Amino acid sequence: MISPEAKKLFEKLKKEAEASGYNLNPDEDLVLDLMEGLITNRQRYGYQSCPCRLADGIRGKDLDMICPCDYRDADLDEYGACYCALYVSEEVAAGRLELKPVPERRNAESSKTAGINDQDTARFTGRSLPVWRCRICGYLCARPEPPLKCPICKADKDRFEKFE
Repeated sequence: MISPEAKKLFEKLKKEAEASGYNLNPDEDLVLDLMEGLITNRQRYGYQSCPCRLADGIRGKDLDMICPCDYRDADLDEYGACYCALYVSEEVAAGRLELKPVPERRNAESSKTAGINDQDTARFTGRSLPVWRCRICGYLCARPEPPLKCPICKADKDRFEKFE
């Protein structure tokens, strides 16, 4: 039995995803089950950690897996879905690409370093993350790769350039 709270969270995340240029999995039953998991984790830990990963219950150690997790964009780009398949690519949402298992990017060491994943390590070793600029609206972000969609104007990933 799906709770009204799960249905409410589903509508909220669906609205946020669409506004940001992302897609939730079209399998509504799966998504509602994931909503129940997010709600359970929020009640347990005070934050919505990924329902498909084991949380430590210490926010600093789990920062990389608070939904949407740090691995979402890389997983979407490479596999067409995030690890738990809550977020899917346009191709998957439209039925043009079949979902396949997504390997876990999060390693045990990541969870021990207070939410710092391997990509973030660059910030602490003298190497800085590249800054990406949307050529359409000028949005800037510092991350290993540009976002799949600009959160401001919804331009695709290929419309970003490295900002010097």
